[in-house]
Amino acid sequence: MHNILCLIEKAMTFSEDTAGAFLVVPSDSPDDIAALRDIKKKQALREKYGIEDKMVLPFEPVPIIEIPGYGNLSAPLVCDELKIQSQNDREKLAEAKEKVYLKGFYEGIMLVEGYKGQKVQDVKKPIQKIMVEKGQALIYMEPEKQVMSRSSDECVVALCDQWYLDYGDKEWKQQAMECLKPLETFCDETRKNFEATLDWLQEHACSRTYGLGTRLPWDQQWLIESLSDSTIYMAYYTVAHFLQGGVLNGQGPSPLGIKPEQMTREVWDFIFFKSSPFPKTDIPKEHLQRLRREFEYWYPVDARVSGKDLVPNHLSYYLYNHVAMWPNDSGKWPQAVRANGHLLLNSEKMSKSTGNFLTLSEAITKFSADGMRMALADAGDTVEDANFVEAMADAGILRLYTWVDWVKEMIANQNNLRTGPADTFNDRVFASDMNAGIIKTEQHYQRMMYKEALKSGFFEFQVTTFSITSDKTPNCVCTGSLMKALWPVAGPVDEVLMRSSQYVMETAHDLRIRLKAYLAPPKSKKGDVKPTAKPSHCTIYVAKTYPSWQHSALSLLGKHYKSNKGALPDNKVIAMELGALPELKKYMKRVMPFVAMIKENLEKNGARVLDLELEFDERAVLLENLVYLTNSLELDQIDVVFASEADDKIKEDCCPGKPFSVFRSEPGVAVSLLNPQPSNGLFTTTIDIRQGDSRDSIIRRLSKVNRFIKDLSKVKLMRFEDPVLGPRRVPILGREEQGKLPISDKASFSISLADRKVLMTDNGLSVDIGDTLVYLVQ
Repeated sequence: MHNILCLIEKAMTFSEDTAGAFLVVPSDSPDDIAALRDIKKKQALREKYGIEDKMVLPFEPVPIIEIPGYGNLSAPLVCDELKIQSQNDREKLAEAKEKVYLKGFYEGIMLVEGYKGQKVQDVKKPIQKIMVEKGQALIYMEPEKQVMSRSSDECVVALCDQWYLDYGDKEWKQQAMECLKPLETFCDETRKNFEATLDWLQEHACSRTYGLGTRLPWDQQWLIESLSDSTIYMAYYTVAHFLQGGVLNGQGPSPLGIKPEQMTREVWDFIFFKSSPFPKTDIPKEHLQRLRREFEYWYPVDARVSGKDLVPNHLSYYLYNHVAMWPNDSGKWPQAVRANGHLLLNSEKMSKSTGNFLTLSEAITKFSADGMRMALADAGDTVEDANFVEAMADAGILRLYTWVDWVKEMIANQNNLRTGPADTFNDRVFASDMNAGIIKTEQHYQRMMYKEALKSGFFEFQVTTFSITSDKTPNCVCTGSLMKALWPVAGPVDEVLMRSSQYVMETAHDLRIRLKAYLAPPKSKKGDVKPTAKPSHCTIYVAKTYPSWQHSALSLLGKHYKSNKGALPDNKVIAMELGALPELKKYMKRVMPFVAMIKENLEKNGARVLDLELEFDERAVLLENLVYLTNSLELDQIDVVFASEADDKIKEDCCPGKPFSVFRSEPGVAVSLLNPQPSNGLFTTTIDIRQGDSRDSIIRRLSKVNRFIKDLSKVKLMRFEDPVLGPRRVPILGREEQGKLPISDKASFSISLADRKVLMTDNGLSVDIGDTLVYLVQ
């Protein structure tokens, strides 16, 4: 049932499917503006109803409400956005009303004289009262839609004498609002629905003459209907196990020997209210005190989970009745209400008649319990209708299978994993990522956001795991049985370390883009395409500080940000202030794009964007990840130097967090790397030895050419004792190291391009290695 109240405008229109006239609000009603537009553009329709042009053509909607985001003509705006052509676009009109009506009621501001500046929801009752008093309106009640009984009969509403709960009582309503303020609702929409309900809720018919329910103590003819009667039954749950044991129908023996007729009102008062005296009863005092202690331990209700359709009635009564029971003890008031939507199956409403139906037992048989858990968690978290998609359940089973398969592979390969301290850069980042994931997932579980928990606790967890293991052999951490595992306790989270890891990923991405641009073949004046040789080396320049013009701009932005409590002025103001700085005059074309970039990054990453220095050592981070970057770009060597050592152009283009890279190709002398081991699929490979190479750099270059080499630590590099005749002798099976000498990790190589020679210095001895080296894989 609802009260009908129309805000009247001096605008009149006609609907195509009705013959009567009615007053409308085309400024804020999508249906009405669609009808007004129809009658204005369809002459035949006007002629059909005898409407003269002067009655409608001169008129436009009159603004009466200002709605944030929609302006003062919300209905025309939304109809234009949704491209509504006429009153026949029913689905689009319904969508338009959904957008406009709720926002208009809660956030709309009146523009009409006498109520200007007030919220729509605040003026509804005063306008209603004035119109009724002047005889301009009357209040009547009707169902919001047709109501059908379970016997398929149309219901007729009759206003009869009965008992009401006066939820409009000012003191009671105010207490309910006080209960709502600290209540955790998990989403704004649920809170707004509660606020709207408490605002309009007045008298509620709480009784009926038949059915299930508790009889009114003072009028045994009436029963309290279930929506009103079942609002504090959770208080009974706290002691039910002492009164009826494990028998749900209440017929079982009481563990404390208490009979139903002994539970008088005075007994319940003693259990529920600390101030109530001990009642006159034959129940032993220690039993009643035990019941009271149990209630005090379990109450208040930590979280009530229910359907979103019950917020306008049952759940609101739930708040009202708790504050009525414990008006002076807010510690007994509900702590949280989690409202959820309905459940769809494959994006459609479940219905036996259409066959779109799946029972829980059928679903478990079809998808398994774990597949069901994943699909139900993925179905949705908010008050929007959850959507159980069978394809997601199938995909979930495959993901679980893949995950289990990966775990088995890791267990089988655990002897090949690293041991010892997990203190590399990747190890430290991995630990922080895992700890952050544990904390985030636990928070999602606490807020009952199961889709988000699935995302952070399963999908992101796998991404973190796979990204680490694919880059480097993981460290072995032995664990016990999963059956005995508790929820993991998160260790410290190093936010700076995690951001430095993100910096490495972004730098690698930027380097790949720059390398692609470097390799793009330039065109000559004749139009010929000249291929660019793949570079072997890269120099990455990093800046300790910003260039002077960027430093000045950032300093100004930081000053405004602090003084304006996290806000920045308009670009016009910033441009004017920056333009007044003499040191920035020749940079003004670059300053404002830089400011725009900083503003964008500020929204994404917060105030640290305005820092004049990075929070981590940029060069040290790159050096610690040099092997990853070198392998990722398939280069031989990357050097990291400070921009202060570069020319002026690089200094201008390089700033903290945004390194500048220069690629180049270093000359080398070709050397054959021979593998004499039989039946291993490792053949002779030719690579270039370059100035300053070490044993490890040669092995890394070898692994790029020969993909069969996975673990570089197992490669042994050797040279021939006789660099001329050694390579010509046939190797002896089982004596692959005969006539060869190992190359230590301290060896360094130099080249002579003129005579194509390679010299190696190792332990103070300088030798000519010839044109062949030997590598063994242990």
